[in-house]
Amino acid sequence: MSTLVTNPMRSSAPFKIGVFSANADGGLSFTTVPERWTAQWDDIQRAAIIADRGGIDFFLPIARWKGFGGATRAREWSFETFTFAAGLAAVTQRIALFMTVHVPLVHPLYAAKALATVDHISHGRAGLNIVCGWNPEEFAMFGATLTDTPYAQAGEWAEIITRLYTESAPFDYSGDFYHLKQAVTRPAALQSPRPITMNAAFGPPGREFAARHCDYLFTTFTDLEAGRQHVAEMRERGRNAGRDIGVYTVAHVVCRETEKEAREYYDHYSVRHVDEPAVEDHMSRKKEFSNSHDDEAYRRYRQRFAAGAGSYPLVGTPEQIVAEMVRMHEAGFGGAALTFVNYADELPYFCERVIPLMRAAGLRTE
Repeated sequence: MSTLVTNPMRSSAPFKIGVFSANADGGLSFTTVPERWTAQWDDIQRAAIIADRGGIDFFLPIARWKGFGGATRAREWSFETFTFAAGLAAVTQRIALFMTVHVPLVHPLYAAKALATVDHISHGRAGLNIVCGWNPEEFAMFGATLTDTPYAQAGEWAEIITRLYTESAPFDYSGDFYHLKQAVTRPAALQSPRPITMNAAFGPPGREFAARHCDYLFTTFTDLEAGRQHVAEMRERGRNAGRDIGVYTVAHVVCRETEKEAREYYDHYSVRHVDEPAVEDHMSRKKEFSNSHDDEAYRRYRQRFAAGAGSYPLVGTPEQIVAEMVRMHEAGFGGAALTFVNYADELPYFCERVIPLMRAAGLRTE
């Protein structure tokens, strides 16, 4: 009988942190520096073990099928996320392991079986990031098109998975998007009623879906005051749905002994050595097809897109980064998914220097 491990996402830590996008080349950066992340499996495994032992709470991949071109062919190299999480489950002990799934491309019956498989391999550490997709070129690779009501489909998808885990007898399902006959899956996930779920959504339909079906919403913001408003809005949606939703964000990290070192490296990789065609392609597609950022972000923060796909910058000394995390927490955020130029090289210093300071600042409970 498997020994159930408490999923770190269910812990009482006031501000949880995770590793984001390590399954894809470049992580979230668009840079040509020689040390850029190439997402080789052995390096990913090494980063995951460092994060697991260092006290980081979760490992979260992106779902990418087509890259953004440029000199680096950014994100073209990426690992599928169910098998990615299963592989990491076998070499880690405590960290939560997420899978990221494009709802229209994966049937809920398959997703339920694959998610439960990872939950059993990890003894209860699996999580699911439910996304609907925004890039029509990726969908065209599958011969699929983006629907006008993606979150209506996602609602049915999520409902089916929960029923597959919680109902003992096979059931029929007839919806607008799915028609199932005598659906059943065994084993169910170890976590009850299902593994931890999250959604990254910016627009109202996505946030309403998260309020009804997810444990966490991930959002971006231009500044912390805007972030505070996102948190307030999401908590209100959660209350209206009778649920308590945690709100997280995404940040890119450059942590060095001095602020001067950190700022110089930040400009080095995201200004002087930016992959211009790739970041331009990414920004133009995001602006046209995705609601993931404020319009203001595209006008004011080009460096943020080069450095970390428009995420929030955490650039400075360990003390400065923890101070900024305290401000995030005070704004209402329950955690952040973090990216680095090179995860395996930078995580040891981050775990050694930043996490103890987070503990001292009251952001950690262990």
